[in-house]
Amino acid sequence: MSDQTIKKSIQISQKKMEADFILKNAYVADVFSLCWRRANIVVAEGKIIALDEKDEFTASVIEDAEGKYVIPGLIDAHIHIESSMLTPSQFSEILLPHGITSVITDPHEIVNVSGSKGMEYMLEDAENAKMDIYFMLPSSVPSTSFENSGAVMKAKDLVPFLQHERVLGLAEVMDFPAVLETDSDMLDKLSLVQKANKLIDGHGAGLNREQLRGYRAAGIQTDHECVTAAEARERIKQGMYVLMREGSAAKNLVDLLPAVTPANARRFAFCTDDKHLDELMEEGSINFAVSLAIKQGMTPLQAIQIATLNAAECYRLYDRGAIAEGYVADLVMLEDLQTMEIATVWKNGVKVAEKGKAFQKEKKKTTVGQTILQSVHIPKLTEKDLAITFSKGNRANVIEIIPNQIITKHIEKEVDIENGYFVPSIEKDLLKIAVIERHHSLGTKGLAIVHGFGLQKGAVATTVAHDSHNAIVVGTNDQDMLVALEALQAMQGGLVVVDEGEVIGSLALPIAGLMTSLNAEEAVKKLEDIHKALHDIHSDLHFHFFLTLSFLSLPVIPELKLTDTGLFNVRTFQHIPVEIV
Repeated sequence: MSDQTIKKSIQISQKKMEADFILKNAYVADVFSLCWRRANIVVAEGKIIALDEKDEFTASVIEDAEGKYVIPGLIDAHIHIESSMLTPSQFSEILLPHGITSVITDPHEIVNVSGSKGMEYMLEDAENAKMDIYFMLPSSVPSTSFENSGAVMKAKDLVPFLQHERVLGLAEVMDFPAVLETDSDMLDKLSLVQKANKLIDGHGAGLNREQLRGYRAAGIQTDHECVTAAEARERIKQGMYVLMREGSAAKNLVDLLPAVTPANARRFAFCTDDKHLDELMEEGSINFAVSLAIKQGMTPLQAIQIATLNAAECYRLYDRGAIAEGYVADLVMLEDLQTMEIATVWKNGVKVAEKGKAFQKEKKKTTVGQTILQSVHIPKLTEKDLAITFSKGNRANVIEIIPNQIITKHIEKEVDIENGYFVPSIEKDLLKIAVIERHHSLGTKGLAIVHGFGLQKGAVATTVAHDSHNAIVVGTNDQDMLVALEALQAMQGGLVVVDEGEVIGSLALPIAGLMTSLNAEEAVKKLEDIHKALHDIHSDLHFHFFLTLSFLSLPVIPELKLTDTGLFNVRTFQHIPVEIV
């Protein structure tokens, strides 16, 4: 901040100069004391100068809140923007109307595909966003050594980004064996970030008390993987922040809310982690989490504090998260407190959205590198390549999905066998699933059996497959699975639904096989067509199919997952055969 800006702010605070903007007659959320205050919010140079309760200030622009509730801009404490399938600047356009003014993102999706070039692209495009987008540097690229990703990021590769003004620290450390076994590469990253006095995010899925102690000894400060209140309490006891997740595939908030008490609430924040475009446009993200917490019995001010001040302080963003003197003027005026219906949003004291619409303005287009646009290299496959061989019997290790969760169960099932090969069964809901390496033409592939998807025909495929983002396909027959993979290759990644040899729904994601070049409205229309196609092959669909599918390849989330190198037991951290012999 320049001397002149500081001088102007001080003079306005002493009523010696006119302010830039005043929002009069606001019912202001005081997130420090958990109370409401009626005041005029006085703004200059993008900062809050005063909460004027006596009409003592003047401004060049004055608006009347007419007694409506006004809260600080909401903050998403952990999200992967790529999971929205939008670029950062497009993502900003659809979230601002929902009151989200700041997010902390981990771009490990695109970095797993495109390495440093992907990181550079995200940082550059974030400059075109109206919201504040902060970054955590990917810690685990690839997420483990048991799969093939498009890139490898060592500590030395993170150094050029560490001092960037938008970079806050090291993103979710997923490879917990590397931490607990003091792997040298992991130690290099942890040490690098600690020396820079930056934050380290955790990923403690299924970790017990002793393992968490190892995380804390490594300097890891947050976790967004809690699925039970008991897990949340344990992390709070050990001094961590718990980021309560409510996304598309992982909906954990209701189960975690019983862990929040008036005594410990300051150690919680809200996050989405991964949420699809259609749901973001319809529901928003953190606003939805706040309304859900209120619906479950939390007081509105407590929920608002968790969504604003807590997240800001967790990530050391000490100039936001509150409506008070000296804070950034990120303001959200509500139509309804209980439902968190948004009337108007101001970013840095400037109105950016009203009645569900962001104000459009010309913005610079970010150039996308050719390597990012040509990242899908799926080999030509045949039915033989998808064959799962059985030699001793018909018992199999099977992945069982849990709808609206990213964890799975490891179950054993008797499966149908013909001529020594597994045959999918619609009646038993035992389908074939495959993960195909798509980055470097290595020819690796993993094959397995999955229960719980309920497909009645056809196949579904995508290049959004956490976290290495190889091609993943599930189907009732090999022919449709092969057609789906060929379609992914032709459009350089995306989402595909196939029935009887024909593509009946698709959305191309040519930016690293993860993000669309379409605007949000066009992409949503494509998604609507895809959902219709999904219901054509699954009439009783009641969960987010693509997000559930995309997490079946992440070998750090219990219990059983599939990578391009085979079926993986996350509990034992080793590959296992499909056939039980």
